[in-house]
Amino acid sequence: MNRLRTTLASQPASCQFDRHYYELVTFQGTHQWTFSPSNDLPAGVRRKNFLISPRLQTATPDYYATLGLDRCCTDEQIRAAYRLLAKQYHPDVNPGSRDAQARIQALNGAYEILSDPARRQAYDEERSARPKPAAAKRTGRAAASITKEMHLGIQEFLRGTTLEVRVQDPANPDGAEIYELVVPPETAPGTRFRIARTGAFACGVVLVKVKAKPDFRFKTRGSDLRCDLKISAQRATQGGSESVRGATGDFLRVTIPKNVARGEIIRLSGQGLPKPRGGRGDLLVRITYRPEVFVTRKPAR
Repeated sequence: MNRLRTTLASQPASCQFDRHYYELVTFQGTHQWTFSPSNDLPAGVRRKNFLISPRLQTATPDYYATLGLDRCCTDEQIRAAYRLLAKQYHPDVNPGSRDAQARIQALNGAYEILSDPARRQAYDEERSARPKPAAAKRTGRAAASITKEMHLGIQEFLRGTTLEVRVQDPANPDGAEIYELVVPPETAPGTRFRIARTGAFACGVVLVKVKAKPDFRFKTRGSDLRCDLKISAQRATQGGSESVRGATGDFLRVTIPKNVARGEIIRLSGQGLPKPRGGRGDLLVRITYRPEVFVTRKPAR
């Protein structure tokens, strides 16, 4: 009772008693409350009576639920839903039906507000200002939101790129949605881009997460890059310098210490991918070489 989302019909002027009975009419999953001075049940109507104090303040009607629509609906969807339901519950089609009469009144009231852009905006602002359960706030947005992962090359993270995001949603009456996503230079792997959807799903977003795709020269781990550098056994013994191609395509100098071990990692700071909070990760170069093995015949005695 403390979480009723209901529409209470106007009380008759003849009601002078302290408490009133209301009936709950279930229509296509939507509950409507109407005043019931008697216990007569119309045929085919499911109803449950509740004893409600007249001091209970009436809540603002959910006009979208009355028309069976979501808050993201378009003007065309509002008109189509109203015409369909008004035809279904017209008094000529349902002679003598109290339920149909109540439904027509509710439909007319909902359409009067939602068909007028200014009144609809004011109604939406009024509903948004009222506190709602967290789950109810997330329902519409979650249903209209989409998450997608996109793999980019090493150079695209450093230099930036432009992507086309196409949404093929069978529930969208407007057809395909096409958006342009600009990935700026120095974008870190794992960055999420939020694209506000338009049209029928304007309350939702497309969330695009960019990740590094596999590369034949580098392995990625966060903002760090890893690669192998193969050297000779002589270089490993004497030390010196070698070159390796970096993320930007330029050659980088790698200083090899004397007697370096196989698998030892040499870190080139700031030569990796961009970091989320600025700067760049490191390039980790793993040293590999084949030890020299000499096999000779032992002289005969």
